[in-house]
Amino acid sequence: MIVRAARELAHLLAGVLIGPATFLWALITTLASGLLSVTYLGPPVFLVLTWVTRRLAGLERWRATALLGRPVVAPYEPATGANPWARGRALTREPATWRDLTWLVLLFPLGLATGIPGVVVAVVDLGMICAPLWLWAVPNPHLPLVVDALFNTVPGRFALTVLGVVLALPARWLVGTLARTQAELAVKLLGQGPRQRLADRAAELTVTRRRVVDAQAAELQRIERDLHDGAQARIVAAGMTLALAERKMRVAGPGGDPVRDDLLTARRQLDDALAELRRLVRGIYPPILTDRGLVAALGALAGDAPLPVVVRAGDLGELAPAVQAAAYFVVAEALANITKHATADECLVEVVRREDVLSVEVRDDGCGGADPSGSGLTGLRRRVEALDGRMVITSPSGGPTVVRAELPCES
Repeated sequence: MIVRAARELAHLLAGVLIGPATFLWALITTLASGLLSVTYLGPPVFLVLTWVTRRLAGLERWRATALLGRPVVAPYEPATGANPWARGRALTREPATWRDLTWLVLLFPLGLATGIPGVVVAVVDLGMICAPLWLWAVPNPHLPLVVDALFNTVPGRFALTVLGVVLALPARWLVGTLARTQAELAVKLLGQGPRQRLADRAAELTVTRRRVVDAQAAELQRIERDLHDGAQARIVAAGMTLALAERKMRVAGPGGDPVRDDLLTARRQLDDALAELRRLVRGIYPPILTDRGLVAALGALAGDAPLPVVVRAGDLGELAPAVQAAAYFVVAEALANITKHATADECLVEVVRREDVLSVEVRDDGCGGADPSGSGLTGLRRRVEALDGRMVITSPSGGPTVVRAELPCES
């Protein structure tokens, strides 16, 4: 409690001492900026002045953090502009620049209004508590009778000590309230506002979600590799062992016929399990995406389709696994729907990367009438939206049907 009271008193005293300097600096900054604003030197000079202002504002944020025990985050936006003139003009449009100057102006009167009462109350109360230690050294025979009895007699001095102890809690409360009031006002002006905190939180959640999606894609790749290299390989080995056993039984003669039927049945079951496992692997994360990339995977889908499919894709650069998987499954689901419902004669798949957006479009010449709220398309839309993308489906009656997905991707 004593340490915190000392910190609050030091905060008030520092405000009294720093206030005149910050007020003078804010006055100089305002005058210099105003006079030079009509000249070519205005923006770069304002840039330099703002750099100093932000150092002073940073000191005030540090003082508020030390008192309140919670960090005060700077509200500044990243610097923009290729030269000092552009950066200086950008600073004039930033609200945090003017809030800093406002606080530097307010600190002078606010420091006096909160600091002087707090320091006086604390010093007077401490002097009362320590009265027996120092009042004997400054005797004053001209004091009124009541005050003389307190200041110039030993019992009176100890009575002052008792009174100082009694008033210590109210004095402590007053000093703490004044210090916290000053610090909270500094936080409101020098810290982030609610809108900026919300924007930063949204950006943080976007990054976190992207990391989660990437981690999920990596985990799906790991599962695919484990199934491909582990379970699938063992099933293939078991099938080869059964085939070898069947061959040996044929060589052994007709005595092994009763067992041969069971071996053939077991081999067919293994073949079915292997085919199902391969379908499962392709549904989790197609191996061709890992081995050869998105363009080759789309070419494989086009080759397996029962109708002519033209794939147009240029250089897509490096894509995140989650983006590749989303684009692949958009095309795969669209081709499956075309095969089942569209009665189309041909289909065009076009994949283009423009800056940081991957655009995937599937167009057919079928009968149209696709339901965008169907379970398959809804699942695809959710997969795309999980990456901050969007998917649009247009399918008028009579066609054509166009499925277009846009996926953000880092350059």
